Amino acid sequence: MNDPRKGADAEPTTHFGYQNVPESQKAKKVAEVFHSVAAKYDLMNDLMSGGIHRLWKRFTIELSGVRSGNRVLDIAGGTGDLTRQLSRLVGPTGEVVLADINASMLKVGRDK
Repeated sequence: MNDPRKGADAEPTTHFGYQNVPESQKAKKVAEVFHSVAAKYDLMNDLMSGGIHRLWKRFTIELSGVRSGNRVLDIAGGTGDLTRQLSRLVGPTGEVVLADINASMLKVGRDK
């Protein structure tokens, strides 16, 4: 969305919360949010979902069909809750890889 009050060369803006920010800054701002909440992300999910997210995760694991010896890629896995549960399912002969764009979330997942 271009701000009509600016010249034609103005950088397009986009929404970030209740602000309009230059499009080039949005990814950085989103990353900053996840860096700032990574240590408390699981607690935040518990509070915001009333614990329902734990049921969703259990349901996901049950539907996954993952078995001993499987190889699994957990994309956008955040703090690794599903990764940990999937690792138990694949056992010592399987492999689960956690991938996330945010290094702080990955660090929390690794530390678990």
